Amino acid sequence: MATVKLTRPGLKALLKGAKDAPPAKPTIWFDEETPGFGVRVFPTGSASFVLEYRPRDGGRDAAKKRIKIGAVGEMTLEVARQAAIDMKAAIRLAKPGEGADPAEERTAVRRAETLEELIQAYLDRHVKVKRKATTLTLYEGYLRKHIAPRQDKKDPTSPLLPGSLGGKKAIAVTPGAVDKLHQKIGEDHTRTANAVVTLIAAAYTWGAKKRVAGLTPAHTNPAAGIDRYKENKRQRALEPDEWASLGETLTLAETVGLPRAPSESKHAPKVNLMIDKHAVACIRLLALTGCRLREILHLEWAHVDFDNARLNLPDSKTGEKVVLLSAQALAILRGLQPTNYRFVIAGETAGQENERPRADLHRPWARIIAHAGLGARGVKGDKDYRPPLRIHDLRHANAGNAVAIGSNLVIVGKLLGHKDLRTTQKYANPVDEAVSTAANANAADIEAKMAGKRGVAT
Repeated sequence: MATVKLTRPGLKALLKGAKDAPPAKPTIWFDEETPGFGVRVFPTGSASFVLEYRPRDGGRDAAKKRIKIGAVGEMTLEVARQAAIDMKAAIRLAKPGEGADPAEERTAVRRAETLEELIQAYLDRHVKVKRKATTLTLYEGYLRKHIAPRQDKKDPTSPLLPGSLGGKKAIAVTPGAVDKLHQKIGEDHTRTANAVVTLIAAAYTWGAKKRVAGLTPAHTNPAAGIDRYKENKRQRALEPDEWASLGETLTLAETVGLPRAPSESKHAPKVNLMIDKHAVACIRLLALTGCRLREILHLEWAHVDFDNARLNLPDSKTGEKVVLLSAQALAILRGLQPTNYRFVIAGETAGQENERPRADLHRPWARIIAHAGLGARGVKGDKDYRPPLRIHDLRHANAGNAVAIGSNLVIVGKLLGHKDLRTTQKYANPVDEAVSTAANANAADIEAKMAGKRGVAT
């Protein structure tokens, strides 16, 4: 294996010489300037740019690997050299398992012959490494439910349903087939339909970046040109009477209980249904802090700083986050003590060695909004239709209430933990006291409304 200075004239001369006197076997000439980068010439006269490297995970003891960058003639020397430099940088800076071996990644994608296999490779190689676990779970749900559903939903090894798009060869999937799936899902769930198409498009884009010849047609993505459904914002405000109704229902739920539905009363005991105090406390905290549901469900006592009235969340949707607490929110947290539980909102495994956070609030929330009269109103599609209150709407309602009582948007952004680097840098020093004041005022007003009082609490 010779080492030469690869330049345009030098490459041209090298290829001419190989054409006049073809090598007996594939031969590589490595570049003097970029270690590992070279051009491989075959006895047939064809040539390709290559990179020889050691996988990052293996260290100096790992055997060298070689990967084809592209064919000579299909890309210029300069483009190929830059691709080699970028690839070497990615290998050097990668964390274990994250792009540390481009040849292994390319092999994994090449094996993904069907659309299901392509998307699964994308999830395993990209999403699992670079996105949150909740995102991976969501995408896996799209794949299993919509793209590659099984005949037996509980058995991942059972055959795909006939006609499933996931079973088609990835290279043979057409825009028409993706559009058909999009419309089918969109009959009931337009947002999900858009999300599924976005997932398919992302998988093809990722596959193309791996330069996988034969897996996807060059420069095509069957999901790229699909027109998405228009998505209306789902923010749902709360009127003063609705705040009052919610507050009254929460009080009833944890004291005397909620009446059972007529369908339950026939065989159920003739007593009201109590909602456990942790579920009610979670809902109150969501309303008073504007936190996301998982931020409260996954909240650990170790994250609660009573002395400084704040939550120190190590991992929220936007990363590490501090939530300044109002006096009202602190009172709720203190009401849940003392406890030897790991999580503030106790779940089924509370107190056990392998304690896990509570999964959701589906059942208590459904009963609470039904009793509070916060379900759907009117006929969907009519101008007077009002959708049911979702638990995430409490976050938007908290922000809307803060604006209504005079908080500016910068303060509201801090209340909700929105991360804007420029805003954070500009207002970092004086903003905490203002946010704390706003949190107390906003929580006091919400608490007053939930108690049935109109206007800002004083």
